[in-house]
Amino acid sequence: MLAYIIGVVLFALGICISVALHEAGHMVTAKAFGMKVRRYFIGFGPTVFSFRRGETEYGLKWIPLGGFCDIAGMTALDEVTEEEAPRAMWRFKTWKRTVVMCAGSVTHFILGFVVLYLMAITMGLPNIHPSTDPVIDSTSCARAATTQQQLEDTACPAGAPTPAKSAGMLAGDKIVSVAGQETPTWQDVLKVVQDSSGPTAIVVQRGESRVPLTVDVPRVQRLTTDGTVREVGMMGAATVVPPQYLHYNGLDGVPGTLSFTGTMFSETAQRLVEFPKRIPAVVDAIFGGERDPNTPVSVVGASRIGGEAVEKGLWIVFFFLLASLNFFIGVFNLLPLLPLDGGHIAVVWYERVRDWLRKLRGKPAGGPVDYTKLSAVTMVLVVIGGGITLLTVTADIVNPITLQQ
Repeated sequence: MLAYIIGVVLFALGICISVALHEAGHMVTAKAFGMKVRRYFIGFGPTVFSFRRGETEYGLKWIPLGGFCDIAGMTALDEVTEEEAPRAMWRFKTWKRTVVMCAGSVTHFILGFVVLYLMAITMGLPNIHPSTDPVIDSTSCARAATTQQQLEDTACPAGAPTPAKSAGMLAGDKIVSVAGQETPTWQDVLKVVQDSSGPTAIVVQRGESRVPLTVDVPRVQRLTTDGTVREVGMMGAATVVPPQYLHYNGLDGVPGTLSFTGTMFSETAQRLVEFPKRIPAVVDAIFGGERDPNTPVSVVGASRIGGEAVEKGLWIVFFFLLASLNFFIGVFNLLPLLPLDGGHIAVVWYERVRDWLRKLRGKPAGGPVDYTKLSAVTMVLVVIGGGITLLTVTADIVNPITLQQ
């Protein structure tokens, strides 16, 4: 239990640090462009302490959930003093404001990359695209196994047939076809062999040559993955098992992590596309339905999974989840919806395109967008976001996703 609590606290702390650095990204870029940053605080609620350094007040608040960076004149509706007016954010060029508003998400991406890189050179990255080439690692016997214990026992009983070995199959052979059917993956080999019986033609690639073999496939009773026992064909051969994790040195870790990061971005985008249709499953889980592990989780749920990972010693899952969450938050925050940063970016570029079109027609610039006209849409999105957050938090409390080891 102590390890679980420590894991939950560590994961929650990791999220808090991520969000604090998100706001720091806004602050650093705003200051670099000369914008006036009034305040930078970690957390919300009553102030624990604060201090002023130059023109910016820094501080910590009691509720360590996020933080904020107060930039003068982020929109034209923000009240600014006469001294702040020349450095109001809305007065700066479009690309500079875009950089400042993107900086938070970029910080999440950098954090996620750093976590993955450190994993790559220490504990390794998950092998998400393991090779399934049907290359023979070893030959054994074809034996019945109707219980889990028998499956795990690799010893061959006396008199058990050795079909692959007897047919002349060697370690390193790559199976090209079985019974005339091409078998590009080991799963294809198993599918055909399990449906076979008696002498079966198998072609293997051995070095530069293709060698035809005839394997006498016996039928044996085997326990299947769905828990049932059925008769299947078996040739007594095992494929090369791909590594579960890929390890890199300091130099190779950079391209390896970049490639892995690209895959994670693709999967994150896919999750966002599927997000709306998974909400009904969250509601069903709240009222007693089985919790789908692919349904969205809140910070509460992610922290609980992080705690379980630490409790079970699965640190690689802990850090992978932390990196994944950073990528998700970074991408989600760039969606063109107010009040997200992506919504502000969309408004900024709307102004830019609108003024460009007005200039083509010989008209003056239209001025900053009136955010009061967008307040109704913003409130609707805030209510929807709040509702989804409430649903996921509730589901993570009453019917959480648990880590299967």
